Amino acid sequence: MATTSTTSASPGSIKPDYEGRDRHARLAVIGGTISTFWTGALLFGYPGLMRPVWAERFGATPGELSWIMTFVVLSLGISTFVAGKMHMRLGTRNSYLIGTAMLVVCMILVIKANSIYVLYLWGFLNGFASSYFYSPSLTTVQHWYPHRRGLVTGIVNLMFGLSAAIMSPIFKIMFDSMGYEKMGWVLMVLIVVTNIVAAAISEMPERSKLTPEENAAQIELHAETKRCGHGAPADDVEPGKAVRSKEFWFIWLTWSFMGAAGISMVTLSTSYGGHLSSIGFAASGVAMLTAFNLTNGFSRILAGVLSDVVGRNLLGAIAFTLAGVAYFVLPSQTNTVVLCILTALVGFAFGTLFAITAPLGTDLFGLKYFPIIFGYIFTAYGFVGGLIGPLLSDFVLDKTGSYGAVFGYLGVFSLLSAFFIMLARPRKKENAN
Repeated sequence: MATTSTTSASPGSIKPDYEGRDRHARLAVIGGTISTFWTGALLFGYPGLMRPVWAERFGATPGELSWIMTFVVLSLGISTFVAGKMHMRLGTRNSYLIGTAMLVVCMILVIKANSIYVLYLWGFLNGFASSYFYSPSLTTVQHWYPHRRGLVTGIVNLMFGLSAAIMSPIFKIMFDSMGYEKMGWVLMVLIVVTNIVAAAISEMPERSKLTPEENAAQIELHAETKRCGHGAPADDVEPGKAVRSKEFWFIWLTWSFMGAAGISMVTLSTSYGGHLSSIGFAASGVAMLTAFNLTNGFSRILAGVLSDVVGRNLLGAIAFTLAGVAYFVLPSQTNTVVLCILTALVGFAFGTLFAITAPLGTDLFGLKYFPIIFGYIFTAYGFVGGLIGPLLSDFVLDKTGSYGAVFGYLGVFSLLSAFFIMLARPRKKENAN
């Protein structure tokens, strides 16, 4: 494989140094994980805290503010592919540095913003920057741990998913104690320092300074993973051939529908809780959103580990089916505890979608072209999921006034996702032995 050709030495003529290789591998996972921390917090935590501040500063309506996240999701549809191609050319370290430069510009924009339109640009650039951390990190850790791809991508996804939950209360403390602009400058410094550390310790194997012995261990690990068969990545498939396969389009459809069903709950949880409170029920939208965020975060590591054992397809189908059932039951419930359980099921499914996609992609198409193929898959989320999810649900709710109608169609989307993910199965390969 191209990812292991860091030296011309044959692994058979050199004693492999697994301990040295493992040191590089562990640092790469640590770097890949911390690199996603700030971009996750800025995408999913910071806008929530700043929403009332921006509304007051710019006299923006809720509808105008909702477009900020729409621009974030739309940018992901473009940037994941672009960042994937750039990562193959420039490597992980340079990708992180490019993303960091973009985040610095983002923070300057948000600090000095004088209109809602600057925030739209901030949202688009913020989403674009995130792709220079998220996709390269998923690619890098899978190359270092081809035999534990579900676990290591789950670790990266856990940090990306939980960072907003960790930082949201801290953002509030910083804002109250520092004010808007000073908080922004402090965040910029923290972002730069953290990401420089990540860039210093995380890189693809073929770009790392491995000794011949460490490289021999890396080559042997990939070869042994291939020999074992079970859990091994597929032979490398070129992007053009991948997008012509039915398996690719089944994953793409899964992301369109489950991506829509998952991201919609971010706003529906609080609005539905507020609706129930307004008609006399003691329901808490904040508690529902918290339940969603917690399972959305923790499911990423849990689903990643489980997918290595029970399989990505079966795990995804179970999680998405449970989300569909939860959506169908939601309109009939008013108890906060029950509502939290149901939104938690949707959160678990959304986190599972992120957790299984990267290893399933390499199960199907191999590691070499994963960054580009992953970018193609993400167009479903950016260009379709964001439209038929939050935007369509707002439109249906505005026209019908019925949460039952909205939850109903999102439940159908979840069940469709369970069906499509079962069809995206890797082809069985003959055992080399």
